[in-house]
Amino acid sequence: MPNEIPAITLKDGVEMPALGLGVFQTPPDETRDAVHAALAAGYRHVDTAAAYGNERQVGEAVHGSDLDRSEVFLETKIWISDYGYDKTLHGFEKSARKLGVEQIDLLILHQPLPTEFERTLEAYRALETLLADGKVRSIRVSNFMVEHLTSRLDRATAVPAVNQIECHPYFQQREVQDFGAERGILTQAWSPIGGITFYRDGGHGSSLDDPVIGDIARTHGKSPAQVMLRWGMQHGRSVIPKSTRPTRIAENIDVVDFELSADELAAVDALDTDRRGGPEPEAITLEAFGREIPER
Repeated sequence: MPNEIPAITLKDGVEMPALGLGVFQTPPDETRDAVHAALAAGYRHVDTAAAYGNERQVGEAVHGSDLDRSEVFLETKIWISDYGYDKTLHGFEKSARKLGVEQIDLLILHQPLPTEFERTLEAYRALETLLADGKVRSIRVSNFMVEHLTSRLDRATAVPAVNQIECHPYFQQREVQDFGAERGILTQAWSPIGGITFYRDGGHGSSLDDPVIGDIARTHGKSPAQVMLRWGMQHGRSVIPKSTRPTRIAENIDVVDFELSADELAAVDALDTDRRGGPEPEAITLEAFGREIPER
């Protein structure tokens, strides 16, 4: 297989390719084509979400490929509107139906809901039930900060295997990463090349134009995006870059034939601005972000 990506073994024993394709804000028809291109390029890991509105197209692309279902690691997320024990169980059914699968490899709570955290806890209890029933292989959370993880771990029967957070050279969330690492929780980076900063007014500028990253890229004959993905993987993270362009999709997985030195890793580490590109976790409320997730 071209560009074969190494696997990461999660604390629950499940193996997951370290690099996958993200489809955040990808229109449904473009999603189908992007996943087709990714599978052809060697990707075996796709990250979607109920709130993205493109789970069906992800499933169609996977089932329309020559690959066996077991060869593609699928992860999706329950949106805050479907939090609460019974609603989260139903949220799983909606996602599984759209993906066309009976079992989801990794099921995620998309955000903490700080103003109604009991609903978040009940949603996680539903994930634990789905895990025990074999309907999901692994469970995790997304955008959880240390205080959210602490509240969850105090009551969990199954510790989340992964915390998916915004993580790129300009925003590294080291406290959250360190807290998770001490407890065997893998950090999975969304926006691993800082794409969230390209279209939000965060004052970062584009990491693709960063001179430090550019110099490292020229040293290795690689692109800045490839350097950032390699940086994340060498730090032991999972990365899920997003693109709809076949050439960029193929470029993003071509990161296994070079290695950054300790000095190069440190140089990228030093770029952290501690400025978030995505929404603040405490700003997530049902009033501001709640919306109905369709049945089909």
